[in-house]
This record gives sequence, structure tokens and C-alpha cells, in this order.
Amino acid sequence: MKTPKSVYDSSGFVVLADYVPHAIQEIRYHSSYNFIGERVDGYEEPVALLTLEAARALKAASNEFFVMGYKLKIFDAYRPNRAVKHFVLWGIEDQDLRMKSFFYPDLPKRELFSRGYIAKRSSHSRGSAVDLTLLDMKTGKEADMGSPFDYFSAVSHPDYRGITEDQYENRMMLRNVMIRNGFEPYECEWWHFVLKDEPYPDTYFDFPNCLESLRK
Repeated sequence: MKTPKSVYDSSGFVVLADYVPHAIQEIRYHSSYNFIGERVDGYEEPVALLTLEAARALKAASNEFFVMGYKLKIFDAYRPNRAVKHFVLWGIEDQDLRMKSFFYPDLPKRELFSRGYIAKRSSHSRGSAVDLTLLDMKTGKEADMGSPFDYFSAVSHPDYRGITEDQYENRMMLRNVMIRNGFEPYECEWWHFVLKDEPYPDTYFDFPNCLESLRK
């Protein structure tokens, strides 16, 4: 466990691309294609940042997947605490349902927090969590996981069996390799993993998600 100088101290973080250069990055919260429908506060660049320890562990996982014929595709890594506050404020606004049909068609918006799909304090803000899937190098397409990233429904639970056997096997492949390389899965989302021995388990960082934050 490490103690940062402040929640704006980015000295323990690295650029993920420096450790996993083959990974595809599609940082959704820097775009408007996410469950809110607009760029999220704190995402100043579409770049994945992680703690050094998490980046090293993810590099090991990536190497294993690469031998199996897959690249990583990253949707989110470090998430500034201000982004989480943006989520919470969005949750209060009952009338903003513009992305409901894409990301939470079967749930009332107010239940997304209570059911564990959106956290009011996110492990991503501690710097060692990552949302990801696999890209099949033979087809150039994402491995079929049975539901898309950030689809808030029971179908996205890793152990959901109402999907095809191939889809379930893809989830288990992702899960098993990530666990083997030091990450813990999350019961509500097949794509979410947190480094088991994360260096900052009690710190929720709030420096902007951009390369400049690591140069200060």
C-alpha cells in the first residue's frame, strides 16, 4: 500500500500504451457514445492511464492473450473522481433518458446505482481498475461476449447463462486470464476488473485524465 501526496498526485501512474502497445483504446467517456450521452467531466483526452502496478499486471495478461490470438480493447481505466460526480448528478436528473434504449432499456434509471451498475465511489478512481474486452486478431472483430460494454442488465453478469456457449466461454476466457494475472472480477459486469493488490486502495484520485497530468 502506498500513500500519495494528494488526490492530484499522479506520480504513481503511467500511460498504458507504453506497457501494452498492442491494445486498442476506445475510451468511451471521452466520447458521446456512453450511457450519459456526452463527454464526461475529467476526460480531457482519450487515453488510458493506470497505476504502474496495474499496467504491469495488464501487460502480463495481454501477452498471454496475444499468444492465444487476441488483443486487448480498453474502454476505461483511470477515472477521475469528478467523472464519478458527473455520473451521480446525471442520475439525479430524471428527464435525461436519451441513451436509455442503448444502455439500460429494461431498468429504471434510478435503479442503476442501487443494483451496482454505477458506483458513487468508483474503483476506477483508485487507478487500478480497467474495463476491457478482447479483439480477435483473425477476424479483426471483438470477441462475442453476449452483451456490449456498459449494457446494464443481468445479461451482463459474468455468470449469466442465458447466452450461447461460445459467448459464455469467451467471458470465462477473459475472466480466467485476468484472474491468473492478479485481477479480481466484478459480479455485475463481465468487462470490469480490479488489481487484487492495488497500491492505493483508499485513495480516490481526481487529476484530469490526460497525458499532461503525468508530466506535472
